[in-house]
Amino acid sequence: MDIKIERPRTTCAISGRPFAAGETVYSALLREGGQIRRQDVAADAWTGPPPSALAWWRAAHTPGPAREEVAPVDVLLDLLEGLEDRDDDAALRYLLALELVRRRVLRVVEAAGPAPAPGPLQLTCRRRDSTYTVAAVQPDRLVDPGLESRLAALLWPAEAA
Repeated sequence: MDIKIERPRTTCAISGRPFAAGETVYSALLREGGQIRRQDVAADAWTGPPPSALAWWRAAHTPGPAREEVAPVDVLLDLLEGLEDRDDDAALRYLLALELVRRRVLRVVEAAGPAPAPGPLQLTCRRRDSTYTVAAVQPDRLVDPGLESRLAALLWPAEAA
């Protein structure tokens, strides 16, 4: 039996105050209406485990990594369109298209019938009601060290600054 436990909260369930890094936090698993709910409480607000607690423990609050600022999807789609006629940027366009497929912005159009011969990717975008043709790039052209940094600068512009 797998029980899914919620992620730790970043604020105290009693006071609403954000936890500081390294602060002692008490966590309890509570049974409420057939569900199991997690409650995180700062040490100064903890008065003991609630009556419905199945388990409780003490830990130090460790904040998760800050979320990276990602380039907006529309900007990435504009860039994909802008790179269409630039043969020298074919590898960058290909990797950008694959990233947009991974993010579920673009979808690969599957050909009917037997497996098609290797060739350009046919992609569709519901967001813009558009289709794109992106040249597939051979793996040996994707090992350029500058290519990785250019793609990273496009996807995470805050880190490039």
